[in-house]
Amino acid sequence: MANAAAPTAAVPTLAPPLEQIRHLAEELRLLIPGVRVGEALETTKEFNPDTFWRRLNEAAVNVSREATTLTEVFSHLPLPSPQETQRFCEQVRAAIKAMIAVYYSLPKNQGITLRKLVRSTTLDIVDGMAQLMDALFMTPTQSSENNDLISYNSVWTACQQVPQIPRDNKAAALSMLTKNVDFVKDAHEEMEQAVEECDPYCGLLNDTEDNSDNHGDEEDDGLGYPNNRDLYWSEEDQELIIPCLALVRASKACLKKIRISVAENGKKDQVAQLDDIVDISDEISPSVDDLALSIYPPMCHLTVRINSAKLVSVLKKALEITKASHVTPQPEDSWIPLLINAVDHCMNRIKELTQNELELSNGLILIRTVLRTKTLGFTSLEKMTSKPLFPFAEKMKPSFILEESSQARVPIPNPVDIDLYSCCHPEDEVSALPKLNLHF
Repeated sequence: MANAAAPTAAVPTLAPPLEQIRHLAEELRLLIPGVRVGEALETTKEFNPDTFWRRLNEAAVNVSREATTLTEVFSHLPLPSPQETQRFCEQVRAAIKAMIAVYYSLPKNQGITLRKLVRSTTLDIVDGMAQLMDALFMTPTQSSENNDLISYNSVWTACQQVPQIPRDNKAAALSMLTKNVDFVKDAHEEMEQAVEECDPYCGLLNDTEDNSDNHGDEEDDGLGYPNNRDLYWSEEDQELIIPCLALVRASKACLKKIRISVAENGKKDQVAQLDDIVDISDEISPSVDDLALSIYPPMCHLTVRINSAKLVSVLKKALEITKASHVTPQPEDSWIPLLINAVDHCMNRIKELTQNELELSNGLILIRTVLRTKTLGFTSLEKMTSKPLFPFAEKMKPSFILEESSQARVPIPNPVDIDLYSCCHPEDEVSALPKLNLHF
């Protein structure tokens, strides 16, 4: 009698199928930050490369299979029941966590570069699965777009990349160096093409001219209508581009020689040195991109000088690290000093061509240093820089130079605080300049 009166156990209510899919997508995305910063698991077991790669491939195959199953059951009516959806979601969740666990089993002593490649692929798989969940949640089941889910979703593509991952740190280093060579090669070819065609913006000018036919001539220099200075290189610009192109060519040569040295002399067990070479080489391509972007009109010669100096600094550091590593068995090898000399020659030429702009800018920066008083005496500025400033102010006349003497005073129309950079000596490279933040 008592048993008959016992209350029935409450059955937890499951969310509708599509809601479960949406929640799973959110859960998968919450795993991504942990994978980005997660460390390798500590273990006393000896690492077995064959076992690791076998487990990683099996995990990727499992994820791909679960993605296919989920796509099939959600691509037609009726949708699976909440209980069936829960089981599918648990299988997907388990497959993704297994993939992440295999990545965590790769120790650091196998190489940071190799771990980065495995981590990148793992992140692509997790993110791809989350994208698939979003597509299944948002796309109507009867839409023809569901037939294309397998073809366009990235989770399958990411899983197929796992067998292509390099199997050791030397192979991973060569893979990264090859990519960097290709990036710099593409940047150099784009620069050369723009220079050869004398059309930095690849025909955009023609479109602008066509669109401006309906406007009066008085509007040509108005807002939204760039003048020739904004679209073409001046003679000075074209002269400066020549050593910039040479510097990018030298960058490409540096990366190629470093890659060859790693391929011929690199040792798989020297993982730390290989990682150092890759880390500094990874900085070359972004530095080349910065320089390439700065040569487009309207060109700021000081920006070109700054970006060139940054690139030269990275190149020299890369060559020095390579020279000190095991991939250069003979440090006196002639190719390293030869490339250093080529880089220095390009930089010296860039300095020569930008010297006048630098000196003028030094004066303008100091003259534009705004005080809370109404006027600024040149004498005080000369004491700050130990250099005469009137020649710079002379180039700015006739707007506000009152008298031609070292005691001339400059009216300041709009007093505000600005940052003052110490660049009063031409040999000072801006990448190393201290910010003084002077507020008077």
